[in-house]
Amino acid sequence: MSVKKLSILLGILLIASMILTACPAPTPQVVEKIVVQTQVVKEEVKVVETRVVEKSVEKIVEKPVEKIVEKIVAAEDYTTPHPILSDIRVRQAIAYCINRDELIASVYPYVVDKKALRMDTFLPKTHWAYKGPYTDYEFSIEKGSKLLDEAGWTLAKGATVRANKKGDALALKFTTTTAQFRQTWAAVAEQNLAKCGIQLIRQHVPASWWFGDTTGLARRDYELGAFAWVGQADPSGRTLYACNQIQLPSNNWEGQNGMGWCNKTASDAIIKANNTLIKDERIKAYDIVQKEFSKDMVSLPLFQRAEAEAWSINLEGIKVDPTEYATASGPTWKLKNGGDTVVFGLSQEPASLYQLVEDAAVARQVGQLAIGVIYTQYNYDYQPALQSPLSTIESGLAKNVTIEAKAGDTVYSTDGKPVKLEKGAKLFDADGKEVEYAGSGTVKMPQLTVTYKFKDFTWSDGTKGSVEDLKLGYKNDCDKDSGATSFITCESIAKIDWGTGLEFTVTYVPGVQTPTYYLAPFYIYPANMKVKDGRLLKDVPAKEWTTLPEIAEKPLSYGPFVVSEWKKGEYIKLTANKFFQPAPAAKNVTVLIVTDTNQAVAQLLSGDVDYLEKATLGGGAEVQKVLDAKKAGKVNAEIIASPTWEHIDMNLFTK
Repeated sequence: MSVKKLSILLGILLIASMILTACPAPTPQVVEKIVVQTQVVKEEVKVVETRVVEKSVEKIVEKPVEKIVEKIVAAEDYTTPHPILSDIRVRQAIAYCINRDELIASVYPYVVDKKALRMDTFLPKTHWAYKGPYTDYEFSIEKGSKLLDEAGWTLAKGATVRANKKGDALALKFTTTTAQFRQTWAAVAEQNLAKCGIQLIRQHVPASWWFGDTTGLARRDYELGAFAWVGQADPSGRTLYACNQIQLPSNNWEGQNGMGWCNKTASDAIIKANNTLIKDERIKAYDIVQKEFSKDMVSLPLFQRAEAEAWSINLEGIKVDPTEYATASGPTWKLKNGGDTVVFGLSQEPASLYQLVEDAAVARQVGQLAIGVIYTQYNYDYQPALQSPLSTIESGLAKNVTIEAKAGDTVYSTDGKPVKLEKGAKLFDADGKEVEYAGSGTVKMPQLTVTYKFKDFTWSDGTKGSVEDLKLGYKNDCDKDSGATSFITCESIAKIDWGTGLEFTVTYVPGVQTPTYYLAPFYIYPANMKVKDGRLLKDVPAKEWTTLPEIAEKPLSYGPFVVSEWKKGEYIKLTANKFFQPAPAAKNVTVLIVTDTNQAVAQLLSGDVDYLEKATLGGGAEVQKVLDAKKAGKVNAEIIASPTWEHIDMNLFTK
């Protein structure tokens, strides 16, 4: 501070002291907050209340004629750089000091190939948008310790925890759920970090608080925080990594960028990746984001969760995959011993096969066998099935044109919703830039038109598929009485033109740039099927569909099989659809409901069940039993790197 500034400051303080001597001092306003921290002590949840007293003091400044009262306003929450985590060297050191292979071994002792589960960025290594390898931060106490030394966190002789020159300990609070799975690997991480002189203070909190709407992650209430994301075919990521998606009190905690990470290069790239429909352009943009993400180390990807599937050595044609159900390969299932019925074990029974309102995985799996497959989703990407080809810009079935939207038009907002274009509306313009409409004039926006085409098909009653079946899909799925929970796609359609064959063309409202635009937006239903009372399905009101046996229990099928019998709580019997081409290899499939995993494994080993899918077998101790049986040549089994992945986020700012 200069001598001049210091003199001025001393003068102000002298005047202030004289005023305060002459006037009664204001009574400090005391604000008491209860900070609740939940910790796990010896596997018991203990709630600890700490009273924190904050004082807000008013400063009074005397001026001629009038007195002005100024309040000292505290900085906004999470705008103050974290004293430890704001240093990139510390964050990188944390990555080096955690042995992820040990973490994996602690929860999946049966996994031999640890590298198959380890991640070096926010996308699995088999994803179409992954162009690594990126910096992996292999376990190295030496590298981690060197970085910490450089950052000024040194380890005194005989000490176990590093400290800086001020004597502050290198200690960080680590928050995650009470799940035993996370307690197990977190304990290993704590031991790892201790070897580098970093003290981890673990807080295992209830999931209801950690994932609450106004607590935990939603309010960035952590220093280090662990949870899981579920990887998808479309990487998305704008709300996670863009600079304008950092949650703050001033923006009503909107966004999911809890780390507070603002890297302009990465931010611009993630916005670009989500505002172009050209796949090659998206790949380049995601590559930039991943490089910056890995370099800055704001979030440490730990590992993909392990899942397992197992099937009889007598069964062939099974195709297992991290993002697609094996039931998509149902037409090729075949018993090598000549048997005609494949027994498929499920731990849960579908509530309904009406997939518009029943989104459970078991309903999807049975539906792929007993209704059909419009497109598949193998290895984080999409492939044509009944819809063929996929309606991409590259295929010529989709196009983007630039139009001028005016006040009152329906457009797609930056929030991903159709809105009226009026003053204050936020949208992406034709250049992919976020703009706010001033209330008058026009704004150039992209408008997407897509043609969806389907192969010829025949329903299981012998009726040829027609454009009327496609029309019924649109009519029912967009009916507010259908039971659907979202109508954003329907409300985002400007118009539909129906073809004479199995195709239709959708013109979306300006601004719609949904990355999965090329996938058919509606289900397909047999429009001219008669229900029990003699009505045609197309004449049955949408509100009645949930209770129609012809929809919920024994739907017509364009897939490889059709439901022949359903005994609730026990089994669903499927028989080959004689109109499906090429004909399915198996004549029958029985879906057996087996709620106990140990029982399911026992039935697999005894030969009473031919296939156990990933949710039924899971990733627990039963997997080892199956792997032992595989080693003995009794069954086939495969460990899958699940799309669900564990990670540790680092909050770069503090309250």
